[in-house]
Amino acid sequence: NMEVAYLYTKVRAEFGKDCKFVDADPTVLESIVPSEEFDEHYTLKNPSISEFDTTPHMSESECNTERLVVKSTSMRHMEGGWPKDVDPSEMSDMARFRKKAEKDEDYKTAMKTLGPMIGRCMKQNNTINIYEEYFDGVQADHSSEPPSAKGLAVFRDPHKVSRTATSINWHPEGPATNGKIAVSYSILNFQDPQFMGDTQMPVSSYIWDIMNPNTPDIELLPPSPLCCLRFNAKSTDTLVGGSYNGLVSFYDLRKPNAPEKQCMPHETSVIEKSHHDPVYDVFWISSKTGNQCASVSTDGQMMWWDTRRLGEPTDVLNLATDSKGGGMTLGGSSMEYNQEAGPTKYLVGTEQGIVLAINLRNRKSNNGVQVYDSGPGKHHGPIYSIQRNPTHNKFFMTVGDWTARIWVEDLKTPIMTTKYHSSYLTSGCWSPTRAGVFYVTRMDGVVDIWDYFYRQNEVAYSHKVGDNPLSTISVQGTMQSGGRLVAVGDVKGTVSLLEVCDSLASQQPNEKMAINGMFERETKQEKNLELRERDLKRAKAAEEEASKKEAADKKDGKDEKMEELLRKVDADFLAMIKEAEDDESKASEGADLGEEK
Repeated sequence: NMEVAYLYTKVRAEFGKDCKFVDADPTVLESIVPSEEFDEHYTLKNPSISEFDTTPHMSESECNTERLVVKSTSMRHMEGGWPKDVDPSEMSDMARFRKKAEKDEDYKTAMKTLGPMIGRCMKQNNTINIYEEYFDGVQADHSSEPPSAKGLAVFRDPHKVSRTATSINWHPEGPATNGKIAVSYSILNFQDPQFMGDTQMPVSSYIWDIMNPNTPDIELLPPSPLCCLRFNAKSTDTLVGGSYNGLVSFYDLRKPNAPEKQCMPHETSVIEKSHHDPVYDVFWISSKTGNQCASVSTDGQMMWWDTRRLGEPTDVLNLATDSKGGGMTLGGSSMEYNQEAGPTKYLVGTEQGIVLAINLRNRKSNNGVQVYDSGPGKHHGPIYSIQRNPTHNKFFMTVGDWTARIWVEDLKTPIMTTKYHSSYLTSGCWSPTRAGVFYVTRMDGVVDIWDYFYRQNEVAYSHKVGDNPLSTISVQGTMQSGGRLVAVGDVKGTVSLLEVCDSLASQQPNEKMAINGMFERETKQEKNLELRERDLKRAKAAEEEASKKEAADKKDGKDEKMEELLRKVDADFLAMIKEAEDDESKASEGADLGEEK
């Protein structure tokens, strides 16, 4: 055993003021002559001891506990114990050695001694089955259990500079076989003053093992800080990440190209043919080789890549509301891809708060882009998260401003909206095991858990993670298992691992049907309202058209009356002129007759 000794030292300043002693001759400061004047007032007490001390009473004690260093170790059981001249891989050598050992007298004696002991142990095992499942097939009912969550571990960013945990992605195999999370870290402040000089921005992102929160398992070293990071479900040792400067990088953990526990990018895109803004989301997509991925950025472009050749994207799509050039280009802030919903279907949340649905099979119609509600139904700020419901794929959720909204593919308006939260929302996701449960993170460090199977107007449970604003959230699991482990990241780079209770993770009886029925009912109601609004618009348009026609008819009638009046005036005028002419002719005829007489 190696003894470690440590010498504790103190700084001179901790001892107090420095005292300086100087040799001097004794001097009488005061001399009081004895007097018998006050003897009557005192009684002699013998013995009498008095102590006077103006020094404050102080004590100091120190103790040092032994530091326990925890280290993860593993053991591998292999074939062993054979002599050097016996090869365990050769069955003939092993059989020859066994025959030789079985003929030995010591072997026979040892076997006779071990026989009764082994027999007694076997009888005990047969008497009590320690692996018996007493309640096999019985499902526990957790519906009445009050919702709760507890913290399991905290993963702190090892770097000294505080950075935001921009994304969290669980290992596809789950914690039972490989409990790891990939966390990307980045500083999203534009032109941060602390990096305007010679100081370089930290670029490291990490892969953590949930059983070892003290040190990261692997350090990723991208060319620029990562804004998103995602495991490949088909090949779990590969990852793809999107950087702050617009690059897309591919990592292969099986091919170390750096010192131990570090990984450099295996392939990186060219900056001239990449995004011009930070890559806010990236997804592995369905392909035969499992090497295809898609990325989205606020530069208004969506790109498809082949990780074997990242020199240029395989396809590029502009996120424009009108492909003919009449609309506006939207910046993508989040993306969703689910193969079960369709291998060519994508959902994109934009920083303008508008949802875009992209179907590559329908490129003839507006380049495959379908624009959802850009009026009252859109978010008031960027959409930070967009995700399809794991159980019912045609319904999806968006998180932005102060609300989370649920949409359906068939309608351009949201079918359900949460109440406005007291703090700004920053991220959100569905529970993978429960159809009606989803999580949202807030700027005040609180995680809100909604359970639509229980109630739709209030939060089912709120958990205070910390004082720092939260930035991202991810729940481990699939539709078959998981759902209890929740990883939450904040703006200081701290990732908190929470475990929720069974009532929030275990699927409730008839939950799928109830949630589907509720969503369908809200969809039908929204369609009816939309149809009603359309009918009202048509009726109003018809009424306006009828009123215009009536006004035109009235105007035509007034014109006819005016023409009739003018004709009558003309006729009267002509009649008056004719009458005057007749009177003149009669007067002239009478004058002529008088002259003749």
